[in-house]
Amino acid sequence: MSCLIKFLALLITASMITTAAFAHGSKDDIVTVPRGAEDGDLTIEPGTYRIKKGMFRSVEYEADRGTLVVLENRSDPDSRLIALPVIQIPASSDSPAEPIFWLTGGPGQSNMKFSHLKGLIENHDIVMIGYRGVDGSSVLHCPEVENALKGVGKDLFGEVSAAAIGDAFSKCAERLQNEGADLDGYTITEVVEDMEAARIALGYDRINLLSGSYGTRVAMIYMWTYPESLHRVAMIAVNPPGHFVWEPDIVDKQLEYDTELCAKDPECNTRTSDLAETMRYVAHDMPRRWTFLPIDPDKVKVTTHFMLYHRGNAAAVYDAYISAEKGDPSGLVLMSLMYNLMVQSSTVWGDWASKGISDYDPTRDYITEMNPPDSILGSPLSIFGGIVAKYGHWPTKPLPLEFQQVQPSDVETLLVNGSIDYSTPQESIDEFLPFLTNSRLVILSEFGHTGDVWGLQPEATVHLLTGFYDTGAADDSLFAYQPMNFHVGFGLPEMAKLGLAVLAVITIGLGFAVWLIIRKIRRRRA
Repeated sequence: MSCLIKFLALLITASMITTAAFAHGSKDDIVTVPRGAEDGDLTIEPGTYRIKKGMFRSVEYEADRGTLVVLENRSDPDSRLIALPVIQIPASSDSPAEPIFWLTGGPGQSNMKFSHLKGLIENHDIVMIGYRGVDGSSVLHCPEVENALKGVGKDLFGEVSAAAIGDAFSKCAERLQNEGADLDGYTITEVVEDMEAARIALGYDRINLLSGSYGTRVAMIYMWTYPESLHRVAMIAVNPPGHFVWEPDIVDKQLEYDTELCAKDPECNTRTSDLAETMRYVAHDMPRRWTFLPIDPDKVKVTTHFMLYHRGNAAAVYDAYISAEKGDPSGLVLMSLMYNLMVQSSTVWGDWASKGISDYDPTRDYITEMNPPDSILGSPLSIFGGIVAKYGHWPTKPLPLEFQQVQPSDVETLLVNGSIDYSTPQESIDEFLPFLTNSRLVILSEFGHTGDVWGLQPEATVHLLTGFYDTGAADDSLFAYQPMNFHVGFGLPEMAKLGLAVLAVITIGLGFAVWLIIRKIRRRRA
């Protein structure tokens, strides 16, 4: 039974989650420290880089692939060396402009995947440097955490379950240290130093940065530390200091904004008179099962928060909640099961802990504060960091104080955000923008997180970026207004019912087969 439902959940997740959030480094990117290597050494040789275009087609580019050797902890002169993969895809132009260094989101995601080359590769080398802790010779995998994230009992964030998750982080940190990892070396500042070391080793004078989500935090610290190394910086889904924590009031504000959009949508407004109140009602009084299948409200809320990042997924979430309010919680069952697929193995948890909890204040009670009784949904994803802060121990040194707050910069910067981005809401930019003396801002109406920016109108996005890198202008004229679409069609409730129907058919078929076998055996005995 559970295998079938999980299989259906996997199919749904694969088709709906358009973000590259789950990508880890491929086998081609696994590297080791060469014998006799020293800090800063770069070895590189001709190769290829392949981008998949659907299930049966791919595009291959000539690319130089290699290894960058760096100290694990630059503050320790006796630190061991680690190796990071490098991919350099040369521009098709004979006289290219400054290269573009890619900085993906996370933390905990591989930086060795970038599929939006068309338009950018014509005039710029594209360079990917592996993220320490995720790519290369030292990966902070935490199977202890992945197992603990299944939860204990019926509530993922219950006292026993939360303590088990915190303890799993502590045990993972202890094991990694016993295996030789210096966790003090896995900070965002060290990632920046890796990028600067790669720039020097590759022989570039100045570079451009193209960053998304967590990658924008890396880009910020880079521009504050090495402004002379940078030409222009583009940030998609901006995440300034402090915003690895999602505050409940900001999440609620986003839900209220979507409620206004729902009221204008001819389909959505016929199904609910107030989307925010529908969400509040279901979130605060969630059923514990549908038929014989259990529902973990905490897992549903985490899945909800995560899926709200992108508008297509958000529409499916709203459809499931509206159906639940009307007495059909079948979609919530699937969301509860999808949690295991979306969260447990979605990231390298040791790297997430090393960088993600840097914004968490150990004096705050996040488990309580992130779930206030008057909130629509609370802030489920912030509770993870709160659990580690309260119950666990992850011994990574904190960021320097100057990087825990926004710094001024005159580097040419392009900021791009969606107006319905639940991961990096527009309030984040409002804090950051006053400190930039040479910036351009583009807000994309009714776009969500990075997947929407790259996926909804890709030609317009590439046109915006190429124009910025080549001239410094922010030409968003190719973007067309694309209203939020709440239509789902075959949604999560329908998927759950189909799964249950298939399960019933299989059960009946197996029962009939057993009956035939027993009948045949009895006839032989007779």
